[in-house]
Amino acid sequence: MSNQEIIRRKQFCQIVSQIHKSNEYLIVGIDVAKDKHHAFMGTTTGKSLLRKLIFENNIDGFSRLLKTVEAIKVQNGLSKIVYGLEPTGNYHKPLARHLIRCDCNVVLVTGQAVKYNRQILDGRWDKNDTKDAANVADLVSRGKCLYYDCPSQSIIEIRALLSLRRRLKKEEHSLRMRIRNNLLAQYFPELDSFYSACESETLAIVGWCLTPDTIATMEFGKFFQLVTKTRRGIAQTLRLRKIHDLAIESIGCPMGPASEYEAELLVEKLKQVRNQIKETNDLIEDFCLEFPEYSYLLTIPGFGPYISAKVLASIGDPFRFENRKQLIKMSGYDLCANRSGRTSDKAIPVISKKGNSELRYALYQAANVAATKVDLFRAYFTKLLRGRERERGIKTKMRVKLAAKMLIIAWTLMKKREVFNPDYLNIE
Repeated sequence: MSNQEIIRRKQFCQIVSQIHKSNEYLIVGIDVAKDKHHAFMGTTTGKSLLRKLIFENNIDGFSRLLKTVEAIKVQNGLSKIVYGLEPTGNYHKPLARHLIRCDCNVVLVTGQAVKYNRQILDGRWDKNDTKDAANVADLVSRGKCLYYDCPSQSIIEIRALLSLRRRLKKEEHSLRMRIRNNLLAQYFPELDSFYSACESETLAIVGWCLTPDTIATMEFGKFFQLVTKTRRGIAQTLRLRKIHDLAIESIGCPMGPASEYEAELLVEKLKQVRNQIKETNDLIEDFCLEFPEYSYLLTIPGFGPYISAKVLASIGDPFRFENRKQLIKMSGYDLCANRSGRTSDKAIPVISKKGNSELRYALYQAANVAATKVDLFRAYFTKLLRGRERERGIKTKMRVKLAAKMLIIAWTLMKKREVFNPDYLNIE
């Protein structure tokens, strides 16, 4: 952790512990928007000093905000300033970064806290920009805020590339489904059953000769050469011959020039997206190799390049977490239950799912792979199941428990900068 981040972290802890009982703070609540932001200024005692300040999302607007806040602070004899923001999309990031560069105290309030607090303030759900700014300030004045994480530029780049990779994977899946559920379902439904087994050959058929009538009138040798240039053995030949025979009796609809153009376009676009995913993965790996912690994460069974990069980007600086509870809370693997009334003793805790959903999914997949293919983790998983095999959903619960365990192990390796040690698996 850099010296600036250490100072910011200490200042945040001091703010949370002192702000609700101190008269020294000027609270600036900001409702973030795309073009113009609304600010409210008040004290921790509930006194309103400036109810409405609208400033533009540019350097002139930011300068106006800072000058106004400084003037209000001097006029009211206050010594400390805290800026509270609600993370609205990505619109808050330029403002937050500018304030941090100006050595200002910046904190976050969650959207859920803002929603619930809005009803508490006036007893009804009434939303507008001016009230939202006051709502944010009210939460900050009671210490109901979060630390604004400002990681290194390399971590920011990894997070951006992981976000890009996620969007590209969604686009890839969308293209695959359009090919299968639109083109194949209409023009050659019999081919769909071969898609998973030989996707490259199926895509070649879709891109070049999807019409069953065209395939049926074509000699098998020519069809084989058109679909694939690489001979992989007898199984491939038998598979393509079966497809060739199915085309003769296919129930597919006639295919016109428009559909042929669409098929060719979708196949080319799918190939392009897959190349982009590969290039993105290479870039992610290049940035990750700048961190020595990345090589230690790769030593954990079930952790491949993507999951290691995801964990590295999510944790960032491992020393910003004081204990494992904070780490588990960040991922959303922390347990909670509705314990109230007569049924409180029977309440079954479940994971909160309030944290990083993508990190939870990645860790669950890593736990599933490790518990299935690695002897050490398979034995540990069996130990967790022993005596509870007949419980409904117990395997899923234990995979979640193993995923949380793997996150703690990853955090430990990042802090100590050492390779995976099997003894960590048995530490509670």
